[in-house]
Amino acid sequence: MKFSEMKYERPDISQIRKKADEIKNTFANAEDFETADKAFIEWDRNAAHIDTMMSLAYTRNSIDTNDTFYESEVEFIDETSPELTEIQQSFTRLLVESRFRPQLEEKYGSLLFKNAEIFLKAFSPEIIPETQETNKLETAYQKLIASAQIDFDGGKKTLSQLFPYKQSANDSERRAAWLAESEFYRSHGDELDDIYDKLVHLRHQKALKLGYDNFVKLGYLQMNRNCYDEHDIGKFRKAVVKYIVPVAERLYREQAQRTGLPYPLTFADTALKFRDGNPKPQGTSDDILDTAKKFYHELSPETAEFIDIMYENELLDVLSKKGKAGGGYCTQFADYKVPFIFANFNGTADDVEVMTHEAGHAFAFYTARDIIPAENQSPSLESCEIHSMTMEFFGWKCSDDFFGKDSGKFRYNHLAAALTFIPYGTMVDHFQHIVYEKPFMTPQQRHDTWKELTAVYMPWINLDGSVFYGEGRGWQRQLHIYENPFYYIDYCLAQTAALEFWGVMQSDFKDAWERYMKLVGKAGTQTFTELIKTAGLDSPFDETALKKAAQTAEQWLDENKI
Repeated sequence: MKFSEMKYERPDISQIRKKADEIKNTFANAEDFETADKAFIEWDRNAAHIDTMMSLAYTRNSIDTNDTFYESEVEFIDETSPELTEIQQSFTRLLVESRFRPQLEEKYGSLLFKNAEIFLKAFSPEIIPETQETNKLETAYQKLIASAQIDFDGGKKTLSQLFPYKQSANDSERRAAWLAESEFYRSHGDELDDIYDKLVHLRHQKALKLGYDNFVKLGYLQMNRNCYDEHDIGKFRKAVVKYIVPVAERLYREQAQRTGLPYPLTFADTALKFRDGNPKPQGTSDDILDTAKKFYHELSPETAEFIDIMYENELLDVLSKKGKAGGGYCTQFADYKVPFIFANFNGTADDVEVMTHEAGHAFAFYTARDIIPAENQSPSLESCEIHSMTMEFFGWKCSDDFFGKDSGKFRYNHLAAALTFIPYGTMVDHFQHIVYEKPFMTPQQRHDTWKELTAVYMPWINLDGSVFYGEGRGWQRQLHIYENPFYYIDYCLAQTAALEFWGVMQSDFKDAWERYMKLVGKAGTQTFTELIKTAGLDSPFDETALKKAAQTAEQWLDENKI
């Protein structure tokens, strides 16, 4: 079914409660496993339907934040979703305590129950008021960012439309674009501080109500960390500083020499990778979409089938336009067993990476679409990011078609960017640990903390005289900090795994694809560390993984300098 034909109906909370009570009663009083199992599957199907309606509302609101109907639907869902979580938790408790648990574990796997126990620790009806307020604040942040209309180059630009100017080879134009963006964020600085301050305090209050010292523990539970903890992340952080930061610093020094720009670099100057301009995809947006289709047809029969379904059913909205929410994501509509890609093409290499990164998520969901229950269709989020970041590297297969004469520049920059991203992403996570361990910091103290961390993780940056960024406010443009606390380290863990996949591709592309399909095929039935083993990769929590990634990538970059 086409996206435009998918029918949306507002979830009726009273009917949902009534149906939930019926299923719970059947499950709790089942006299045999078959009856209990049937009730479990019915619950799963009903939950998938509710999730489909919520995804439709959020997606259509993202596509047009000025659509008042879906704006009101998102407001309704923000208000009622904590109640839906409460209903879900009531069944989860029955599931965990069921006398049929051994048979259910045998049929669906033990990880389902481990995750269920985590879910029970992460929510209580007590925190519904705070959750409703955080939902509203997260939506307010998204709407504020989507509202940007920045005067530049003779017209009004959204933040997405400003992005190509921020990569301009013309130093004056590029720096002016960064300044224009900075002024937008700076002009809303007090509002951004206020939204985040309230979010931090609300999340801290939720943690206290659930018996935790601060939000860090609760945040990990909400992210469903089922195989590692803060100690493991601490080890990863140290390895990043030891092995990746020195390589990244060297790459930025070489970039400064290559572009003739002063070192250390300003944020505006880090954006220019080559003096004659960054790699750009050739052709129009339609050309990129056509080449992406060709890529997936050449990659495998499975990906060919997947991309045809996506295109034929309008399952992507990728062009930037006024009123559209910023960023990009992949979601899914469980009722229809299809994913959906949302993005904002901006005329840069990012457009190609949308068609690999977000499509990597989409392909993984499509592959797992028939797995029952739905809980087993998707692993925890750091594993999901392996799907997407590794697909980016498989995309090198068609880089000549995507980039033409710029294909060599693209490959070099893509690999360098994968390395240099890890320190930034780790810094985002470290910042959040500090903020939630000290929830009553003032906004200025948070800005100062960001500046201090920048010196550790990004020593190639010159903050002097930089509007907005120089004030330590750069974190305010990272939507994950507002909307998805503790998500960002997932990208870093996944990037480490994706770099190892890339290394395998260099010697045996077929082996890399087969390993990737094994990982994707396990879907949500294994933990992150188990999936790493399934793919035959090193654990990111062993510093060997980052050391190897840095050495292998650095050698390739040395041999393929542009």
